[in-house]
Amino acid sequence: MLTRNPFRFLIALATMVTLSISPVLAKVELNINKGNVEPLPIAVTDFLQGELGQKISDVVAADLKRSGLFAPIAKSAFIEKITNPDAAPRFEDWKVINAQALVTGRVTQEGDGRLKAEFRLWDSFAGQQMAGQQFFTQPENWRRVAHIIADAIYEQITGEKGYFDTRIVYVAESGPKTARKRQLAIMDQDGANARGITNSNDIVLTPRFSPNKQEITYMSFEGNEPRVYLLQLETGQREVVGNFPGMTFAPRFSPDGQRVIMSLQQDGNANIYTMDLRSRTTTRLTSTPAIDTSPSYSPDGGQIVFESDRGGRQQLYVMSSGGGGQNRISFGDGSYSTPVWSPRGDLIAFTKQSGGKFSIGVMKPDGSGERILTTGFHNEGPTWAPNGRVLMFFRQNAGAGGPQLYSIDLTGYNEQLVQTKGFASDPAWSPLLE
Repeated sequence: MLTRNPFRFLIALATMVTLSISPVLAKVELNINKGNVEPLPIAVTDFLQGELGQKISDVVAADLKRSGLFAPIAKSAFIEKITNPDAAPRFEDWKVINAQALVTGRVTQEGDGRLKAEFRLWDSFAGQQMAGQQFFTQPENWRRVAHIIADAIYEQITGEKGYFDTRIVYVAESGPKTARKRQLAIMDQDGANARGITNSNDIVLTPRFSPNKQEITYMSFEGNEPRVYLLQLETGQREVVGNFPGMTFAPRFSPDGQRVIMSLQQDGNANIYTMDLRSRTTTRLTSTPAIDTSPSYSPDGGQIVFESDRGGRQQLYVMSSGGGGQNRISFGDGSYSTPVWSPRGDLIAFTKQSGGKFSIGVMKPDGSGERILTTGFHNEGPTWAPNGRVLMFFRQNAGAGGPQLYSIDLTGYNEQLVQTKGFASDPAWSPLLE
């Protein structure tokens, strides 16, 4: 049974409605490994019946457009009016307006009050259906159904998982710059359903999602003491991970969710430690007269990337999960910080400061293939979408009142402002919800 808890959105997924052709036979496809991809023209029709159906189709179209891989066609250009989403459309009408893919659907109310949402994805030029699914949920969860449908379309056409059915936790900032208030907030990846989840009177930093999606770790200066907390999103229950001497920086979960890794500052130095969340025992991984911080695990848990000034300025290093084999991987001009490993394991994102500007870039785990995706007055804090194709970060423009969130894909061409009610910084992207 579905609940009204904002962090619990169980959805019953029914069997496939129909699957007329195998995905490998479909003519409509996008190779997203070619670099800058020309967006695919797609028509997303209003789902029958009524206002809620139109809202769902609008969210689906907006998700696909924001990815930069799809170009939804204006509804005013549609020739055919879909009156029966179960019947094959008049494909010639859609080919005329170059709709290479077509989405139709229906939303109905079940006798028990649940919402039933159905969609079909059509290959207009092949004249065949590519996919069809139906979902059951409570009416208040309609936006999540729309994101799941967008993910299904994205995966069918690109061959890779989508990232729309996800959440972003971030630091929401308000008030004047000299007296800024900060609290943790959470929202859908498109900025909808935003709400605060901590008290705005306490300074909070570096929220990070657990791989199990139900909790986050973050830093708080509650009572003027820096502590690392675990927050259960579903229940609101909070606990202190531990009281550590000195300052604690950038806690982050291990891939299995059983440990957190962080930087602890003692006697002017900062080193990398892990803590087992069950036993609360800590293990020290680095031991240098330098500042080692911002650790991030590889998705298999076998390696850790972190930043260190042991060479005179901040650079990126990689070591084994046990602390051995610490090797520098960044060698470009400037300094490097806030590294985070891609969920795919193929890239490491980072912040680079050079020439008085801040850039968001990526490189391979061995340091090769460095690419800058975007540069500005102050960009910082990249976080990965769960499919490893899109990054979110925060930007402070010169003279602006406060930071804002942006997303950008790996081509560097599709940069998007993520709308938030106020200022926002330090985003963390959740895994796909279940």
